[in-house]
Amino acid sequence: MPLGLSLRDIDRLEELISARRRIRRGEPLFRAGDRFEAIYAIRLGFLKSSVMSSDGREQVTNFHMSGEMIGMDGIANEVHSCDVIALEDTEVCVIPYERILAACSEVEDYNLHFQKLLSREIVRQHGLMLLLGSMHAEERLAAFLLNLSQRFESRGYSRSEFVLRMTRAEIGSYLGLKLETVSRVLSRFSHDQLIAVNQKHVQIIDTEGLRAIVSGQSTVTESI
Repeated sequence: MPLGLSLRDIDRLEELISARRRIRRGEPLFRAGDRFEAIYAIRLGFLKSSVMSSDGREQVTNFHMSGEMIGMDGIANEVHSCDVIALEDTEVCVIPYERILAACSEVEDYNLHFQKLLSREIVRQHGLMLLLGSMHAEERLAAFLLNLSQRFESRGYSRSEFVLRMTRAEIGSYLGLKLETVSRVLSRFSHDQLIAVNQKHVQIIDTEGLRAIVSGQSTVTESI
């Protein structure tokens, strides 16, 4: 949010934060049905959001990392629509929504930045629909790895080496794939020297090769 703001406005932005909150691995930041009161900026850590299907199955809808903001799902109905669970020990900055509204009414740049945040969430949802609706298993997993790579790089981390904080089953839930398919495709990527995998540690060896899979230029695809 501070991008493009003056030093004075950045100082005012810091004043919006009411507290810092720590969440241990496996604990919820909030649950579906909880009253919406604040938006959260992730200072440290990694989280997942998910919803429960009518038969009790968990559907992972997103993964969140440091530098991102979460909780905007509650704006429409004033209650949260999903569970958000820490995948590792996490710390967030709590920003009461009432303070955000007041700041947006006073500072035009705040209003503009907040609208951009909402727009990015809409774009992300469109990207997910494309991912799940038109891609084969290999394309989905390649796109997922490239997306993580870009997000890590934008936050100053390595784009080629990172740790998967989520399980293979959670990746499968997010991508609409079976656990066995996720494991098989990762093994194939490793065999083809596109990536190197050591438990949860991933090294991207051939970025262009993954991009070729996403664009459909690869000759090998795997059905769901």
